[in-house]
Amino acid sequence: MIGRLNHVGVATPSIAESVKLYRDVLGATQISAVKAMPEQGVNVCFVDLPNSQIELIEPLGEASPLHGFLAKNPSGGQHHVCFEVDDILAARDDMAAKGATVLNNGVPRIGAHGTPVIFVHPKNMGGVLVELMETPKGAHP
Repeated sequence: MIGRLNHVGVATPSIAESVKLYRDVLGATQISAVKAMPEQGVNVCFVDLPNSQIELIEPLGEASPLHGFLAKNPSGGQHHVCFEVDDILAARDDMAAKGATVLNNGVPRIGAHGTPVIFVHPKNMGGVLVELMETPKGAHP
């Protein structure tokens, strides 16, 4: 069921400062523009890597779910990992059948790549928040 690693989500108090790290220190050359996602309470930016991406996420608004994470981790840090799946509804149903807690009451939402996503609670995933993302159509040969 699990597909390729799409990205690692990194929470940050400042995308602009994090971009400097990935660009100036680590040498990343392909960095997307910042995109506001008010429905999820975050701004996102992608750092393209040869085999995956880093998703930089910062809070957007006072109700952002990232505020709690950043309160515990003021400098930011690894927030989630995202794996691709062929069918988000089948993946959701499979996770629930195996006893995993799918967040948002199991209702997929549209993620930053424009495809449906779900999140699986860290308590069921070895302490890691896991995002499952339906593979974008035509994304991989």
